[in-house]
Amino acid sequence: MAGMRKILLVEDDTLMREFITDYFRKEQWEVYEAENGKIALELFEQVSVDLIVLDIMMPEMDGWSVCRRIREKSAVPIIMITARAEDDDQVMGFELGADEYVTKPLSPRVLVARATALMKRTEGTIGRDDERLVYGELTVNRAAHTVAVAGTAILLSPKEYDLLLFLIKHYGRVLSREHILDAVWGYEYLGDLRTVDTHIKKLRAKLGDEGRYICTVIRSGYKFEMEA
Repeated sequence: MAGMRKILLVEDDTLMREFITDYFRKEQWEVYEAENGKIALELFEQVSVDLIVLDIMMPEMDGWSVCRRIREKSAVPIIMITARAEDDDQVMGFELGADEYVTKPLSPRVLVARATALMKRTEGTIGRDDERLVYGELTVNRAAHTVAVAGTAILLSPKEYDLLLFLIKHYGRVLSREHILDAVWGYEYLGDLRTVDTHIKKLRAKLGDEGRYICTVIRSGYKFEMEA
């Protein structure tokens, strides 16, 4: 099994779970199955997985709760699955830290393709030891709450650090200023959107050349992505 990507599949529908598992195994993934959120969290503590595919509507503990618990300790990529297509559900998933969102009825082949694409974006950046994130010369140690560029420690304010982690967690995704403000500063924050721009500017300056990974997307917001 060495070298195989490991996935934790959380789905309460037995037939759907087996169907999806078969497709992932055909593509050389090692699959760990959980029929509910409680089992999923127990497996997550026991096995170092590369990706989680998580159904939202489950008995005992729903996908929202599982995602929230996992995000308290890990940045492992998460794809959420739901039978509902409402935008509010997707917003909730992204705010909890989900990386992708798939609605039912789903094609297992498409799900595997999206999982593979997500892994290509994150492999080499968030690995098995996801406390240490590396992008070029930039290193973020989540356990120690430290940031370094080319081995030199960079002193960030708490908000600058939170902002950097939030951008990294949503690698490659364009984030609006409103989304960033709500997620990093909180819904009760009374400041305006210029707060985001100001902190982005300071963060880029402190990161030096590695600040180029924080990209401005005209009329949309910002994203964190290494240059092609």
